[in-house]
Amino acid sequence: MPTLEIENNVFEVDGDGFLANPEIWNKDVARLIAKYDGIGEMSEKHWAIVNVIRKNYEEKGMAPMIRTICKETGVRLREIYELFPLGPARGACRVAGLPKPDGCV
Repeated sequence: MPTLEIENNVFEVDGDGFLANPEIWNKDVARLIAKYDGIGEMSEKHWAIVNVIRKNYEEKGMAPMIRTICKETGVRLREIYELFPLGPARGACRVAGLPKPDGCV
């Protein structure tokens, strides 16, 4: 299984760089992945998006639709792409510690 090393922390990941074991996720892991993905400091908006994604994953076993993220956080789609340059699926879901989403987030 591939690994991702960030600041002396090694994480097992899938072929696309998503955590192989989402249960190891915590805020420190999120900060490390965000930093690795080019996100400097996690703002309140970053955390609001991550929290909605985590909550949906824990309740339904999948990432929410982007419309749900926008509605529940009040953050517009354009701003999500500014906050997570890799996008909602690759960026936000990865920081949230989810497996790679199957469809369109």
